Amino acid sequence: MPTTVLVINPGSTSTKIAVYEDGEELFSENVSHGNEEIAQFGTIASQHEFREGHIRLVLERRGFSLARLSAVIGRGGMLRPIPSGVYRIGESMKEDLQTARYGEHASNLGALIADEFGKELGIPAFIADPVIVDELDDVARVSGHKLFRRRSIFHALNQKAVARRWCGEHDRKYESCTLIVAHMGGGVTVGLHRDGRVVDVNNGLDGEGPFSPERSGTLPAGDLVKLCFSGSHTEAEIKKMINGKGGMVSLMGTNDLRMVEEAARIGDPEASLYLKSFVYNVAKAIGALATAASGKVDAIILTGGVAFSTTIVTLLQNMCEYIASIVVYPGEGELEALALAATRAVRGECEVREYR
Repeated sequence: MPTTVLVINPGSTSTKIAVYEDGEELFSENVSHGNEEIAQFGTIASQHEFREGHIRLVLERRGFSLARLSAVIGRGGMLRPIPSGVYRIGESMKEDLQTARYGEHASNLGALIADEFGKELGIPAFIADPVIVDELDDVARVSGHKLFRRRSIFHALNQKAVARRWCGEHDRKYESCTLIVAHMGGGVTVGLHRDGRVVDVNNGLDGEGPFSPERSGTLPAGDLVKLCFSGSHTEAEIKKMINGKGGMVSLMGTNDLRMVEEAARIGDPEASLYLKSFVYNVAKAIGALATAASGKVDAIILTGGVAFSTTIVTLLQNMCEYIASIVVYPGEGELEALALAATRAVRGECEVREYR
């Protein structure tokens, strides 16, 4: 019997859905939601019925019978720190997501909606590799002050998927490789994958590491403190500067790196500088993790939407290929990664973890 999986990946103003059968995509769709539609909801959790309704409309329009489904999987949200893996959706997980105990994020809806389909159809419902996957070495958690500890929030789903893909293509076990993965999208996270764990990675949500199209990355701490106490900005405004209105949005007024590339190509000196600085900062992060790995790196993987840019990839290769061979897997790959995780779980090819 085929293994057929419904995948649900909610974003801030869209809901991506797909159906996969035995790992092959049958169809996918990205449902956009207007800002006015989203604004009517006071919390992320209260968007549940609205988003689920849109998903059901897509499936009906496609003429897809829910009875075909073997499992459903949602994008994991803001939960307590957990190891990588596939998790069954249970009451503890849903409570933490419904109350936003660990933070508000659109991805919180993935598990909540998946659970509804699972209960209705009597099929398993999962999440896999949410952004809060935490496998850091203790030494990587230490900051320069006892009140602060470094947190692991990164593009765990795609980073893990491309790392395993490289290992499969090279007949290697993920648990015995050392890889550096740079995910470059709206945010940038660079992770050191060693022996099956991401032992060091920048917190791409709260403003750490390289700047990105929308995020400021690591900022001068003293200047940030002065800004916070200047009385000129609210806490919400400063958070938005860090995540949403930082990076290229602040520097160039756009979150589209293609526009920055084009401006640099036709001779805009600012665009050229900022593009080079973006690459410079990603390369520095890769180099730092290479040092953390004592220079013993099997491969460097470039992924995310920005990895479609041949200009950026070439510049990074020129700066980093002395460390290890560089492979490029452009795009997010989140829907496929979720589908494959659920397929493995249904077939008993991986452990299904419990969130407690």
